Amino acid sequence: MHKKLFIPGPVEVAPEVLAKMATPMIGHRSKDATTLQQSISEKLQKLMFTENTIILSTSSGTGLMEAAIRCCTRKRAAVFSVGSFGDRWYDIARFNNIEADKFTSEPGQPTTPEMVEEALQTGKYDVVTVQHNETSSGIMNPVQAIGEVVKKYDGVLFLVDAVSSLGGAKIEVDAWGIDVCITSTQKCLGLPPGLSLCSVSERAYEAAKQKEFRGFYLDLVKLYEQVKKNYQYPSTPSLSHMFALDYQLERIVNQEGIENRFARHAKLADLLRAWAEKHFSLFAAPGCRSNTVTCINNTIGFDFADLNKKLGERGYTISNGYGKYKDITFRIATMAECTEADLLDLLGNIEEILGLEA
Repeated sequence: MHKKLFIPGPVEVAPEVLAKMATPMIGHRSKDATTLQQSISEKLQKLMFTENTIILSTSSGTGLMEAAIRCCTRKRAAVFSVGSFGDRWYDIARFNNIEADKFTSEPGQPTTPEMVEEALQTGKYDVVTVQHNETSSGIMNPVQAIGEVVKKYDGVLFLVDAVSSLGGAKIEVDAWGIDVCITSTQKCLGLPPGLSLCSVSERAYEAAKQKEFRGFYLDLVKLYEQVKKNYQYPSTPSLSHMFALDYQLERIVNQEGIENRFARHAKLADLLRAWAEKHFSLFAAPGCRSNTVTCINNTIGFDFADLNKKLGERGYTISNGYGKYKDITFRIATMAECTEADLLDLLGNIEEILGLEA
């Protein structure tokens, strides 16, 4: 039995999108490949509200997180964390011998503009990294306000992990001053895992050129220059993912509509949060709660493994907590193709299994 996924990635993929993965191959140096990438770039620029160059990577989002912090940090990175994936960006810096400091918020609390201001006032940093949407904790950071702080400091680049939000929440890359904005296909974009993408500003490109050792496969300079030249890549990209991505972006941008998609995700999140507060409590503080993944405190101490086993028998699966919150929280994602009817069915089944009042 297929289990309908309410986990924060991978997500349910529409059958017609999945079918596009079976499109016959084309040459990756052909005019058809150029046309395909250009089509993807133009639609992603609309979805991301940017004129910046779009780059794809045959990797998870972690690959482009590594590319961004390695290529863009010339001096020292200020890494802000509200959960496991902020911690990951710091670990990536350490293992790439990048000078970095980590600034961690209290549990359930966001990265604040004041925290970023305090760090940048030291003059030590030329890169700031922030999660727009922290998958492990269900926190959505005030990236727009943080961007206004970063703009005041010449030469400081703003790198944003939007892996679990882009396509489900509005991110105005250019207006917010984001130099590198990263996501991947298996979450709000509603595609199979295996491809990540980012927008790269000219500022980020010029800064990266100053670095001698940027790696090879994940060299943002080389990727940027090749895409700018002919919408192609130094190495063979995942064409199957690209066919599906181009088709799915058409559905998002020109069929459902970008604003409608954001509104649908927000409505689902409101519904889920109201349910969670009725029966449990929310991990993220008010004002910083994600519209794509909700992290819920297990206040009644139910056996999560038993719940998920019973949900699985009914054709659903949700996610336990992540990292140090694994045993005290659980997470429900409402990403990509999720509908209100889907969510209500899931919540009704949870109520029935746990004996909660409807």
